[in-house]
Amino acid sequence: MSRIGRLPVDIPAGVQVDIQGSEVKVKGPKGELAFTHLPEVTVHMEANQILVQRSSDEPFPRAIHGTTRALIQNMVTGVSTGFTKVLEIQGVGYRAEMDGKNLVLNVGYSHPVVVEPPEGIEFDVDTKTRLVKIIGSNKEVVGQVAADIRKIRKPEPYKGKGIRYLGEHVRRKAGKAGKAG
Repeated sequence: MSRIGRLPVDIPAGVQVDIQGSEVKVKGPKGELAFTHLPEVTVHMEANQILVQRSSDEPFPRAIHGTTRALIQNMVTGVSTGFTKVLEIQGVGYRAEMDGKNLVLNVGYSHPVVVEPPEGIEFDVDTKTRLVKIIGSNKEVVGQVAADIRKIRKPEPYKGKGIRYLGEHVRRKAGKAGKAG
């Protein structure tokens, strides 16, 4: 049995869970999320906990057992506390600023790049340290928005300039071989 799949999902105070057939709806202070699980697993509630069980020990139900439980756990965590990804901007003249809800990036192009947040996502910019926070209740959307912003100017290996995740190690390359001698 899946070690992750057999763990119960605890429901914190202030979070409401509604299970109807194969659809699971989770509502909390940070928003509302819904998920439709496959028929190979069953989801039910017992005493403020959500339990996920699979129908058989065949490979496919075994594969999605832990995944379904992890997705439900992420929904419960998202509507109660939310998720945050932090990006760091490095480079001379590179900066980020807010224009209403939109994020404006000046990262070495001839024009500023404007990023509009999708529904349920907020941006927060700390201008002193050049940090951009992506905040939301859906873990998948927060990660995708962070990846899309990073893609605007990936960190390059020679000077390390670009947009990177906070704490990400960028492997540096030496410059020209003739320059060292």
